[in-house]
Amino acid sequence: MGTWRGLRVAFILGSLFMILLIIVYWDDVGGFNLYPLQEPKHESPHPLTTTGPSHSTSSSRTRISSSSTIPTTAPSTTLVLEETEGAAEAQTKEEEGKEKQVQRKEETREDVEKERSRNAEDDREQEARKQRIVDVCSGKDAVEFPGRTRAFEQIPNRELDHLIVDDTHQIIYCYVPKVACTNWKRVMVVLSQSLISPSSGKPYTDPEAVPPDLVHNSSLHLTFAKFWRHYGSLSRHLMALKLQHYTKFLFVRDPFVRLISAFRNKFGRPNEDFYKQFGSVMLRRFGNVSGSLPETAAEAFAAGIKPTFQQFITYLLDPETETESIFNEHWRQVYRLCHPCQVKYDFIGRLETLEPDAEHLLKLLEVDHLLRFPSGARNRTAASWERDWFAQIPITTRRELYKLYEPDFEMFGYPKPDSTLHQ
Repeated sequence: MGTWRGLRVAFILGSLFMILLIIVYWDDVGGFNLYPLQEPKHESPHPLTTTGPSHSTSSSRTRISSSSTIPTTAPSTTLVLEETEGAAEAQTKEEEGKEKQVQRKEETREDVEKERSRNAEDDREQEARKQRIVDVCSGKDAVEFPGRTRAFEQIPNRELDHLIVDDTHQIIYCYVPKVACTNWKRVMVVLSQSLISPSSGKPYTDPEAVPPDLVHNSSLHLTFAKFWRHYGSLSRHLMALKLQHYTKFLFVRDPFVRLISAFRNKFGRPNEDFYKQFGSVMLRRFGNVSGSLPETAAEAFAAGIKPTFQQFITYLLDPETETESIFNEHWRQVYRLCHPCQVKYDFIGRLETLEPDAEHLLKLLEVDHLLRFPSGARNRTAASWERDWFAQIPITTRRELYKLYEPDFEMFGYPKPDSTLHQ
């Protein structure tokens, strides 16, 4: 009996001891899992949302559990954000690129439309200029002048010396002195490759590089006046063919302004050739100069002896002037230099609109890819100077002068200069 009681006490104590061990083990481990190999069910990733025994876990385990969830969620979230931002940025750039492309297309279309509109306006202006010539030459405007009705074949060869021919590009240019002719001659020299550059040993390719004083050398240019020497009896036939198939152009200017420019250039400063050939004649006839004249222009200018503008105008109106020799090219009328009643010009440019006219013409000639019109200093004589220059000219003289140049005024559309014809 005593032995059985002892065994019961020992069993109870052993049980209590095991319970204490289990309690201690539970507290250290945090519980045990009856199914250690079973996959855990999907639970909320955050440890604070779990239920059951996890409420009794220590703070250290909570930190461990929290830190263990960060690498599984943060990189994927960051990657998704980066990919989203990258896609949005790429889409924005693509949209911006499309907008710029559309804008460029619109600008290009606007430029093309402006170019078309400008070309159409230029074409209309050219048609109006050419029609005016037709009207004057047909007698519609009741302006009479020598040679209006004669045929081209009746024009003497010597009067065809201003028609420069470029066979390579099929161009005929009639040059008019004091109307940008130096620069247009430079263009013709480049196109015809008729002048070698001493620096390169090759023909000039840039008109601005061509020395302006050399382009007036008549040997550089093939003109209609030289055809007889080159082609003999075939010359007139060849002229007719070229006039029919080549593009023909000229540039004109207000006739009175051109006269002022010619006087300033040839008599406003010492010019030996013009002083001897024309200036001295003006001074002897209309200058009331007593005694002999100075031998040279330099001596005459130093002594204050030089033609006045009024003497120049009087010289032009004097019938004796033309009986001695034909008008010099610098003050000869354009209708006598270029024969617009016999030559049907394809393009009539004006000095007053030189830049746009030159650009339009080079495109028409299909040489705008080869060269540009020289942009050097242009003639400074302005139409606004007319009143001052003609102030000392008697009104009757002004009217006679207008009649002398009336065909040019009418043919090329320049208004009658009221400021010089009325007091």
